[in-house]
Amino acid sequence: MIYFQVGGLVDSVVNQGLPAPIDIQISSNDQEAAYAQAQSLATKLRASSGVSAVFIPQDLKYPGLEMDIDRERASLIGLTPKNVVDNVITALTSNGVIAPSYWIDPKTGNNYMLTVQYSNRQIGHMNMEEFGNIPLRGKDSQSYTPLRSVVFTKQIDTPTEVDHYQLRRVIDVYVLPRAEALNSVSKQVNQAIKNVPTANGMGVLMHGAVQSMDASFLRFGLGIVLAVVLVYLLLMAQFTSFIEPFIILMAIPPGLAGVIVLLVLTGSTLNVMSLMGVIMMVGIVVSNSILIVEFAGILHERGSSYREAVVQSCKIRLRPILMTSLATLLGMIPLALGREAGSEQYAPLARAIIGGLSVSVVVTVFLVPAVYILVYGRRDDKTENTDQKLLPEGGPA
Repeated sequence: MIYFQVGGLVDSVVNQGLPAPIDIQISSNDQEAAYAQAQSLATKLRASSGVSAVFIPQDLKYPGLEMDIDRERASLIGLTPKNVVDNVITALTSNGVIAPSYWIDPKTGNNYMLTVQYSNRQIGHMNMEEFGNIPLRGKDSQSYTPLRSVVFTKQIDTPTEVDHYQLRRVIDVYVLPRAEALNSVSKQVNQAIKNVPTANGMGVLMHGAVQSMDASFLRFGLGIVLAVVLVYLLLMAQFTSFIEPFIILMAIPPGLAGVIVLLVLTGSTLNVMSLMGVIMMVGIVVSNSILIVEFAGILHERGSSYREAVVQSCKIRLRPILMTSLATLLGMIPLALGREAGSEQYAPLARAIIGGLSVSVVVTVFLVPAVYILVYGRRDDKTENTDQKLLPEGGPA
């Protein structure tokens, strides 16, 4: 299975330093059981439509060598365990990590690292007997001692890497989505995680960009609810009424429906930018609704009935509502197209505003007056009935 990691500083920051947006960590005291469960989970995820690649960085049965150093014999020739390990590392790789040395070109001033190691041909064809003949030399010794004289070496299976999370060893399953949207992939991953048994101390956690995305969605959802509540409280104080702010806020549901419709039609996702557009759209549609309800109240105070007041208010306030809304819509169209480089990240914001505002402008001039009449229309009926009772039986003179 080929796993290609896309490089870049932005991806590293968004993924919280992980090589993939989704990191599933399986922890257990039994590493064999955790690795088997990770392989089973990886097989299920590879069959998912939204997953591009799945990679498990750990391998519990990677061939390795275990060196048992005879400390007493090594000390007789002036060697410490560190000296033995350093000599082996230098022979198989280089001394660049152990004792780095640099040469400065006197002409250019460039630094070049100088390392010493066995040739690639020797390392590639080295067997256990040749490995045991790696020369060791003590600090004050003039002769070399073969490695096998102080070290007992045997072949073992060893993990390629050992990772911990909160002091517990974990097996990572990196999931790379096929597209940029993480919502659908996150649902598939969560569905697969639910089927993982958590008995015998086994735990499953998900980290990466999905974790920060869920946290951002939660914060924006709370922000939208808080914004609506604050707008209602502010309007309640301004209109000194509990009912009229509720009528004004009736313009928000059609706007939310328009946001969803346009995002679906354009193939955009519900992300942080589109949620920011929703918050901006709420402010604009509420201001349009305020124009109708406020002017209807002014006309009613001048003597008009509630029905006549709201009808006249819609006729008079329609022009400023269309002017402000069209100006916003036309200004957002270039941003919604996302033709320039880098502008595609702001396109969902503009599309959310365009969809919500377009539907809300059309619906507001019908829905808000209808709710206004439903709430206050009964008062007109009561007033008419009262007036009829006050008239003489013969009717007006």
